[in-house]
Order: sequence, then C-alpha cells, then structure tokens
Amino acid sequence: MKVIERRALRGPNIYSARPVYLAIIDLEALNDVASTAIPGFTESLLAAVPTLHEHRCSPGYVGGFVERLQDGTYMAHIVEHLAIELQCLAGLSVGFGKARMVAGKPGLYRVIFAYKVESVAEAALNLAIELVSALTQGQPAVLEPGLTQLCKLAQAETLGPSTSAIIEAARQRGIPTLRLSEHSSLFQLGWGVKQQRIQATMTSNTNHIAVGIASDKDLTKCLLSDAGLPVPQGQVVSTPEQAHRAQREYGSVAVKPLCGNQGKGVTTAVSDAKAVGAAFSYAQQFGSKVIVEQHIEGNDYRVLVIGDKVVAASRRLPPEVIGDGTSTIRQLVAAVNADPHRGKGHEKVLTKIRLDQTAVTELTRQGLEANSVPCAGRVVSVRGNANLSTGGSAEDVTQKIHADTALACMRAARKIGLDVAGIDLVCRDIAQPLQAQGGAIIEVNAAPGIRMHEHPSCGERNYVGRAIVDSLFAPGNDGRVPIIAITGSNGKTTTTLSVAHVLQQLGYVTGVATTEGISIAGQSISTGDCSGYWSARTVLTSPEVEFAVLETARGGILKRGLGFDQCDVGIVLNIHNDHLGQDGIETLQDLARVKAIVVATARKAVVLNADDALCVEMARTAPAGTEVIFFGFDVTHPVLAEHLAQNGRAVYLDNDILIWADGDNHLPLTSLDQLPNTLNGHARHNIANAMASFAALLALAVPAQHIASALSSFSPGERQTPLRLNLYQAGNVTLMMDYAHNATAYEAIIATGRQLTQGRLIGVVSVPCDRRETDLIAIGQLCGAGFDELVVYEMDDLRDTMPGATAELIARGALAAQQTKAYAANGQQWVHTHLDIRAAIRSAYSKAEPGDLIIIGCASYVSELWDALGNVGLTRIDASTLAYSAGESSDWNFSPYHQSGSMDYAQPQIAASEGK
Repeated sequence: MKVIERRALRGPNIYSARPVYLAIIDLEALNDVASTAIPGFTESLLAAVPTLHEHRCSPGYVGGFVERLQDGTYMAHIVEHLAIELQCLAGLSVGFGKARMVAGKPGLYRVIFAYKVESVAEAALNLAIELVSALTQGQPAVLEPGLTQLCKLAQAETLGPSTSAIIEAARQRGIPTLRLSEHSSLFQLGWGVKQQRIQATMTSNTNHIAVGIASDKDLTKCLLSDAGLPVPQGQVVSTPEQAHRAQREYGSVAVKPLCGNQGKGVTTAVSDAKAVGAAFSYAQQFGSKVIVEQHIEGNDYRVLVIGDKVVAASRRLPPEVIGDGTSTIRQLVAAVNADPHRGKGHEKVLTKIRLDQTAVTELTRQGLEANSVPCAGRVVSVRGNANLSTGGSAEDVTQKIHADTALACMRAARKIGLDVAGIDLVCRDIAQPLQAQGGAIIEVNAAPGIRMHEHPSCGERNYVGRAIVDSLFAPGNDGRVPIIAITGSNGKTTTTLSVAHVLQQLGYVTGVATTEGISIAGQSISTGDCSGYWSARTVLTSPEVEFAVLETARGGILKRGLGFDQCDVGIVLNIHNDHLGQDGIETLQDLARVKAIVVATARKAVVLNADDALCVEMARTAPAGTEVIFFGFDVTHPVLAEHLAQNGRAVYLDNDILIWADGDNHLPLTSLDQLPNTLNGHARHNIANAMASFAALLALAVPAQHIASALSSFSPGERQTPLRLNLYQAGNVTLMMDYAHNATAYEAIIATGRQLTQGRLIGVVSVPCDRRETDLIAIGQLCGAGFDELVVYEMDDLRDTMPGATAELIARGALAAQQTKAYAANGQQWVHTHLDIRAAIRSAYSKAEPGDLIIIGCASYVSELWDALGNVGLTRIDASTLAYSAGESSDWNFSPYHQSGSMDYAQPQIAASEGK
C-alpha cells in the first residue's frame, strides 16, 4: 500500500470542526483483503499495540475495534486506528477518525484522523502503514524504534506548559489562536488590529529593553538598589582571582553567569577557595562574565507579577532525595524519577532530576557522591537551586505573601519595565515583610515559566495563563475583527468586492481576499487566486485590518479547511454544477455540504439564496442563535413568504427596487438604476449579488443609506471588478470580458448580453480543462444555443489534459445545438476553434459587424484583450457613465451618471466591530 496524497486540514472542514489529517491511500494488492484473511494478523497487531483494545470504533464501546478486527475489517480502517493510537502513545491525545473508499476508484481510500501536531500526524501515518504492511507480509510488527522516534518528535514539537496554559485560557475566552510557525512557540491571539502575540510568557507588551535588563543580573541589581529594594551585594568578575576576592569579602556566596536562565551554571552557598574555583569554572560554561554575590539564607520563592498585580507565588524546593540506608543516591534519584508526574523537559508537571555536573558539585559540598548510600532519613540535596526545569518542585504560597513583599515585587517589575515578570526572592518566611527579615530580591526574570503556578506540587492551582490573557484583552474583547465570508458557485468575487467597497467607503481598514488577489486598505498585496486558507490567514494576521471580507471557495475548504474558526456573517450565493467529480465531490448535494461549512461557522447571521433549494436547506445547519436572512427576487416565493411570516428578515426585489423586510417594516433600499454593477438591471445575477451584499451589511447594523450610497459608486470595470462584466469599445463593436467558467455563469452573461445589444452575440468561450467530459459538452451546447457565433479557445493551464481536448468537447457540444440556428441550413460555419485566447479574440472581432457584442468568457487576465486588440483603438466603457432603460436594447448614452445624495462617513459604527 502507498500514500498518493496527503494534507492537513487546519481549519473547519467537511469532516470535523477541528483540524484533521487527510491521506488518500492506494491499497494496491491489499484491496478487499480483510484482517481475517491473514492468519494471525489480529493477534500480532494487538500484541504489538495492546492499547488498541481500548478503541470503541463504530460499536461505541471499549473493545469495539477488536470486534471489527475479529469480524474482518479492511486495511485502510486499521491504518486509521493505528495513526490515532500512535499519536496517543506519543503523548498527544486524539480520538476522531474515519476511512472511506474514494467513489469510483476501487482500492483508493480516504483516511482521516485528528491531530495536534502536523509533523507527528504525518510520522504516525507512516509508522501505521509500516506496521500494517509488515503484518500483511507475514513479518513481525516492530513498534520500536519507530515509537521512540515519534515520541521524540512529539516532545520537540509540542507546546511547553507555559504556552499551553495561555493558549487554553485564550480559547476558553473565545479568542482565536494561531501558531505562526509549527516549530516555534510564537502565537498570535486575536485577528487583525486586535491581535496580540505571545512567545512563552513574553507578550506584545513586553519591552525589549526590559528583557535585556533582566538578562543582565548586575544591571538588574543596580536598578533595584536605586529603587530602594533589597538586593544582595555582589560584583561581576572575569577571573578566578577576582572570584576569590569577592568570596573573601562576602563570606558565603552564590556564583552564577551574569546572563543566564533556568538556574544554569548556578552554585549557591560557596564558602571556601576550592569550591569558588569550581563554581567559577562551571558558571563560565554559560557565559564569560560571572557574578559573585552574597548568599542569602532562607527559602527560595518565585513571585509572578502581571501588569500591576501579584497573581501567584510559589515556594520552590530544590530536588532532593531521602536516604533509606541501603540505596545509593543514584538509585534514590531513579526512584524519584519513576514518578509518572516527572518527565523530560516540560512534558510533565515535574521534570526528572539530572545527575549532572551541578548535581555532582552539590553532592560534593555535602561530602557525598552519586554512589554514596545515605543513612535512613537523611535529606540529600541534589542541586543548589530550586528551578523546576532541573527537577525542583513547588508549593503554592499565593495567599501567604505579605502585602509589603507583594508591593516590593510589583515595584521591581515596574522598575525593570516588564509586563510579565518572575521575581525571585530568598527569605525565611514570605508571610513577613521582606526587608525586615533580611531577605532580598535575587533576580527578575523575563519570560518566567508558569508551570509551578499552574501545576504546583502542593497547594492551590493559580490560573496564571488566564491572567496573562486578561492583561492583553480587556473584558468583552474577544480579539476578533468582524469577518464576512462569501461562498457559492458564482458571484463570490463580485459580492466580496462590493461588500469590501462599502466598508472601505465607511473608513474601515478592510482586508479582502478573492480569486483576483488580496488587498489591504485598497492596496493590492498579492495577485492570483487567493480564496483559500493561506489567503484568509494573510488577511487575519495583518495588524492593520479592522474588517475582513473573504471569498471562500470550495477548493480552499477541501485543501486546507477554513482559514478561520468563526465568521460573523456567512453568505452562500448559490449551488451550481461546477467542479463535480473532483476531490470526492460527485453531486450537487456533496458540493452544498462543502459550502455549508461557512454557514456552520457563522456566529451572527447567515445570508442565503431563497431561490436555491440547496441554499435554503443550509438554514438547518446554522448554529443556534445565528440569524438566517434570505434574499430573493419575489417576495411571494414560498420560502420568503414563510420566513417573513415568522418575523424573519430578508432582501427582495419589487419593481426594480431593492426592499429590506424587517418584521412589518419593508424599507426601500435603492433602485436598480442607482446600482451600476447591475447594468441598470440587465445583469440579473449582479442584482442577486447586490441583495446578498445589502443583507450581510444590514445584519451587522450598517445603516442602509450608507450601503446604498457606497454601492452607487461600485461599477463593473478593471479597477473595481476585474473580469466581471468589463465593457470595452472597439470601433462600432462592443466587447465584454467575464470570468464565466461554468454553465450557470455562461447562461447569466448570455442573458445579460441579449439585453445589451440588438446586434449579434458572439462568444469567445472556454472553461477550466479539468471539468468532466459531460460538463464540457453541456457547456458547449448551452453556448451553441445562446450565441449567434462562437469561437472556442483553451486556457493556458491544461491541468493534465491533452492540448485541444477541452476545446474539442466544447465545440462538439456547440455543434450539437446547430439545428437551433436559423442559418445553419445554409451551411454557414459558425463554430470556430483557436486554442490561444488572443487568436480567438481576434477571430471573433474579424467576424463582428457594427452593433454586435462580443462576450469573452473564462478570461484569466485583462491583458489578454489588450494584447489581442490593443492596436484597433480599444477603449474602456465605464458602466457608471451609462444611462439606458431596462428592457431597451443597446441605446448607449455616454452622459454623466447622475448620483444623488451625499454620505457622511464619520457617523456610522458597525455593531459587530465594537466601534473603531
């Protein structure tokens, strides 16, 4: 068996609202081979991975999967369960999965399973296939060393406890989180202009200079001393001789690197010349400069300050063992490390104790070594410091800290300039004033670990991750900017651009992603098809964005899932025959299921097409509390009528006027002659797009008059809606470029074209080359019947098809419609093929007569038209300068378009954005 395709679906997808890993597996010779067909397969598998006994599978109870194995199940299903279990064994608990045959392709299966870390999911899948393949070939299933490597990978890529606590706290508040790199702990919390960043416990508010100060222990002490805070006396040294002089001056000292963390290179309570030399050499392993300072007797405390508040305090206990009279210190340490709460690094609540050079030095100070056998009851310190990262433990003392000591800690954090600071104290009793008992502030730490507060060895847990999040986001601020997500088969780009146009006119910094590219505040930052996961992420990670309007295409959802967990308003314009037969989408119902993902994530409103039965059905999938708003052409349509009777809201068309129905109020919004993008009502599909735009913006409390005024300046043209009803003049011939790429889109532009000319309608047509043969022929038939003359071309991207194959099928369909042509009996040739679009345009123009309209469909670039006809006096037609009446033919009048009313952009505030 082999994997022929794999991808991580990072956002909500058709399988789950959470991330899943998708692999398409070719079972090859193992197709239709069940687990029962291979002697000993099930027994060997369960012996290798006994925890599979716990899997429930479809029976729904523990042991259900084993029953399936014993009854006979197929290899793709087994790989799915193994991929899940291997991740669990690596410490990443997941449980969801499924395996389904790819329709019409025997032997190919889609295997889907939940994951937390992509690289671990990929490695788990590889190991699962390796195990199953071995068993099917009669070989033993060897779990090691593969599982060991998987565990190492999981440990390397899994978030540390501090980051995990903050991310979990953000999610509990509904704040979106985004890992900016899988291989780092840098996270974005929130979107757009409301975003904050964290890396471990450093935040967007952490001052870079303050971090530098905290990293320099001597400078930190100088500043704290200037502030009147108690610190130990000390000095920076660079030679052993200087270290010895400092020790003689202070007596018992602590020796540590000038710049260090996690207790690395630290030796405490050094009081003789030999020990000072060893401590100096050890400290220099972590930095050339060393600080020697007065050793303060007492307990080791960590106080966590966030903002201007002490949120937690812990007494830190150094790693130690208690002698039993028979065991060596090495054996005692091993026994302590056997505690399941201890792990490597930060993987567990506690860290395993290490018998390294620091431990040897500390044991030597006590007259011991690793193989010494301490007497029963003797407490042996294994390290001189109490850092959790080196095996220490912690006791919560938050409720015991004296008010004066807490104030001293807050002043220390302010003096250094840190928003999140770990203040290290040494004193006898934290319940007493610090200075009065001769205690001191030893260090101030930037990016302090919070594991000891979130998971103390004893005492109450403090949810300090939550406190960090609260310091970044005030109550009621969920870090979200409003999102309007637009999907459907046709009209997505136009609707996205029209909604964005309104918001930009209102003064919002709007991030927009469409199949034409990405723009921020009206400035293009990327071109090409930008309607998927990565494009949404680009918009939402842009720190200036106040409002996001995202075209959300089928392909993007299937390839990576949505680029957001929730949108404020989801729009589904229509469900038409397009892309069927791709990515497992075989029927219109399948396609609707993909588009409905947008509906399922809408938290305020969904806008649906009342004239499309599949859109109407999606109303059932809207989350509880999410408003459903319909749009449609006829208020008497049963769906609209019933919805309005139940006090629902809708936009509809009445005598060329768009109406907003809200309860008993039916408010006129604007007339079609005030919407240039509808070509005075001739472009019926753009009327639908305008209704959807109005509905989405009204759902977010944008005043109707401001929407109408803004859309009166939204016109089809290269600048605002490239390749959407773009009109040009070449002599006495009019041309229209449009991205029509499926049957419904061609039907719409043919209908629009018939309204715009009394001459002939000439088509220059193509569609993407990966469409099904039956669809290509059907589009050819539609175009053959709709155009008076037809030129077929082929797109540059052949998508693994043979040159000319797509054009041949379209032309075949067009010729099948020949009997509908009145002049066909005269033997006229009216279907032509030129594979290059430029040649096709020139051919169509050579056949055109004055008054004809040439429609160029499925165009990819505006430049293609200029390359073809730029030398014939080609000019752009601005639809906003056209005045003509609905129902009339092409009486083009190039008089200035009259725009009534004015717009005050300073007044409106959109409810969903919480103001600006």
